[in-house]
Formats: sequence, structure tokens, C-alpha cells
Amino acid sequence: MTTNPYSRPLRQQEEAIPPPPPSKSPIPLPPKFKGRSLIWGVSLVGLLGLLGLLGPRLLPLLPHKSQDLSLEELTQPVEVRSLTVRVEGSGSVVAKDTVNLSPKTAGRVAALYGEQGDQVKTGQVVAQMEVGTLTDELQQDQAQLAQANADYAKVVAGNRDEEIRRARAEVAAATSQVTLTASQLERYQALADRGAISQNDLDQYSNEARNAQASLTQAQAQLEETTSGSRPEDIAAAAAAVAAAEAKVAATQTQIEEATIRAPFDGVITQTYATVGAIVTPTTSASATASATSSSILAISSGLDITIDVSEASIAQIRAGQSVDIVADAFPQQVFKGRVKRIPPEAVTEDNVTVFQVVVEPLSGLDQLKAGMTVDATFTGETLANALVVPTVAIATENGELGVRVADPAGKPVFKPVTVGFTQDGKTQIVSGLAAGDRIFLDLPPTEGGASFAPPSPLP
Repeated sequence: MTTNPYSRPLRQQEEAIPPPPPSKSPIPLPPKFKGRSLIWGVSLVGLLGLLGLLGPRLLPLLPHKSQDLSLEELTQPVEVRSLTVRVEGSGSVVAKDTVNLSPKTAGRVAALYGEQGDQVKTGQVVAQMEVGTLTDELQQDQAQLAQANADYAKVVAGNRDEEIRRARAEVAAATSQVTLTASQLERYQALADRGAISQNDLDQYSNEARNAQASLTQAQAQLEETTSGSRPEDIAAAAAAVAAAEAKVAATQTQIEEATIRAPFDGVITQTYATVGAIVTPTTSASATASATSSSILAISSGLDITIDVSEASIAQIRAGQSVDIVADAFPQQVFKGRVKRIPPEAVTEDNVTVFQVVVEPLSGLDQLKAGMTVDATFTGETLANALVVPTVAIATENGELGVRVADPAGKPVFKPVTVGFTQDGKTQIVSGLAAGDRIFLDLPPTEGGASFAPPSPLP
């Protein structure tokens, strides 16, 4: 008969079933302990948060081991040293003189006599514009000038000798006629007195005598006019006609000359904007704008200058003739020499920063520096003897004033306003406010409890 093991008593069943292996999971707490664990956990988190909030404020009130740091370790004395004023700035290389060449009037480029990079001399022909019909106009104007000159010479010279002799002959003939009529009138007057002729016949002879005298007067006037030359008014009119013809010739010659483009100074061709056959329509006769436009044929520049942006605070240290060290980005290992050529009378504002664009004349590197290069410059000024300097990091601002923290008799930091000069190599000149030997704090020292000298803020 088969026996059912589950029919045995409960205790025997428990003994027959092997015990389970020990578990690594924590033994679950009874329900009454679960609530208490949650309350203790929340309380512990709250306590830690409160300590984190109040700990920094309560820390100075708790006893700590004092950090024994000497005043010499916390401070640094004010130095006395000689300083050479150096002002730094950046800028670029620019052409000293530059101009864009254009013709006076619109036209077509007939020829170019230079390329970019070519050296040119003053007056050298660099381009030629087409002249069109200007040559024919010049010939016509010259012919008109020749005619005006001939007319003027004729008026000034007066009548020819033949005309003068003819006028004199007419005077002689008129004189003879006067003599003849006068003689006839005298005889007829005697006849009339004796009643041999009528009064009408006498009047006729008298009229002929008067006409002969009038003819003589006219011949004498013509002779005087012929021998005295032209009137001043005629001479002035002829001279004016000559001047007008000369001006017209000169105007045409000027137009032809302006079609020939010449270099205004010794320099180098930096840009070519037009080609042979291109039509150039200028807006001005010459422009300094360094850009290719339809109004220019080519650009010429001469010499090199360097413009350096100097801050408003440092411009007082710059003077004409001052020595300058120049380092170009293209030649970072080389230092070129220069001197201050011109200090502008007016500042400019770039990106809300006020600067003066000081012009520097390069004294070396002229064969290496090119217009447009970026450079850094250092201006060397006067040497200040016995200057007071402190590390720049020690200078702070408090209540809108610049100053440093010095050690009082108790060795604690006290803010002291100062007047600063220029900064160089991490050091700043102190103009007033400190004396040699004063000790200044670079950082706020720790207190006995390890906190800063700054007083704790009140609890919120």
C-alpha cells in the first residue's frame, strides 16, 4: 500500500523537507520597523543639509587649530627699481603715397605700358587712351590760328606802298584841279564885272571851283589815312581773334595730352584695374581708394609707413622721433626698427575703444615689409629712476577706488587707495599712496579659524 507523505503529521513533514540555503538579501523588517527607518532617514538628510548651510557661518565659532603663517609669508614689500617706459600697440603697414590713375574723360584704353610690381618714374607713360577725332580737330584749330595770325599781321602792317603812292597822286590831281578852277573863276569874275557874261555863268564856274577844293580835301584825308596805318580798334579785334584761335588749339592739345596717362611720382604699380580695349568711365581724375573699379586704370604707391593703434591712456608717453621696435606677423623672429613720424591730433573710436593711430616710419626691413602686413610695435620711452612698483595682481577696486591691501600694526590687511602709473611685465607703477618698504597682501590671509578676513555676512 502506497503511503502519502503529506498525510504525515505537520512536524514530520517539516523534518522531511531540507532547509533552504542561506540568502544574501537582508532579512525584511517587520512592518512596525519600516516606518521608523523612513523617519530616521529623512531626519538624517535634513540634519546634513542644515549643517551644510550653517557650517561655514558656525565654523569661526568652533575651536580650530591656528594656522601659524608669518607676515613675511603673506605679504610682499613695495619694490623700488628703475623702469623704462614701454608702450605696446598693434597696427599694419600702409603705403605712404597711393593714387588710382584715371583719364579726365571717358574713353577706351589703347595701350598699357606697365604691369603690377613694375617700378615707374615721375612723368613716365603708363597707359594711353584712344584720342579718336581729336587729331583732326587739332589740325583744323591750327589752320584757324594761322588765318587769324595773318589777318592780324595785315591790320598791323597797314596799307601797301602802292596804295600810298596812289593816294598821293590823287592829292596832286585834286590840287591841280583846284588851281585850274580858281584861275578860271578869277577870269570869269572879271568878265562878269564888265557884263560880258551872265551871273549864271559865273555861278557855274564858282561851283566848279568849290567842287575842286572838296575833292582836294577828300584826297588829302585819304592820303593821311593810308599813311597812318590801321585804327587801334581794328588792331585790337584782330589780336582777339588770334587769342581765341590759340585757346582752341591749346584746349584740343590738352585733351590729347590727358589721353596719355603718366605716373605722378616715383613708385610701383600695385594694382591694374583695366585691360587694353576696356572702356573707363571715371568719376574723378584720381582716387586713393584701393579697390578695382571701372573708374581707374591702375594704382601706384610709393614708400611705406606703419600705423599703430595706441590707447588713449598711453598716448601721453608717445612723442615724435621716439624709437619703435616692430615685429611683423610674417617675420615673427625679426625685430625691425622705426621711429615715430606723426602723432594724430584727433583720436578715432574702433569697437567702442578710443585709440590714436600713430604713424611710424620704418628704418629697416623696407625690402621685406609689404603694404597690408599686420605688425606689433613697442615704443621705448624714458627711464624712470627709483620708481615704486607692486605686482599688478595686488591692485584691487573698493568703493570705486583703486588700491592695495597693506598690513596694519597688527598685521591685518587694510585697504589703501593708490594712484597708479603704467603697467609692464606684471608690475604696476605706484605714483602715490605707498612708500618704499610697505608690505602689501597679494591675497587675503586666512584667519585663526581658516576663514577669510572678510567679515561673515549676516544670516538670512
